[in-house]
Amino acid sequence: MGGLSIWHLLILLVVVLLVFGTKKIKTLGEDLGGALRGFKEGMKDPAEAGKPADPAKVADKSVIDVDAKEKTHS
Repeated sequence: MGGLSIWHLLILLVVVLLVFGTKKIKTLGEDLGGALRGFKEGMKDPAEAGKPADPAKVADKSVIDVDAKEKTHS
């Protein structure tokens, strides 16, 4: 008698959807997925983490790379 049946879980799911809405739940799922991906990356072999990343995959085409020069007052 103390266990949760499938009907209890379905009613609980409906109540959660009504309270939070699908958009908040979707955002929560995306955030959780991103956190899990970050955790997996953190658990990779440390020797592999020291390797340089492929510049073609990392480079953002919208960023302009410039060298800044320091101003000197003469």
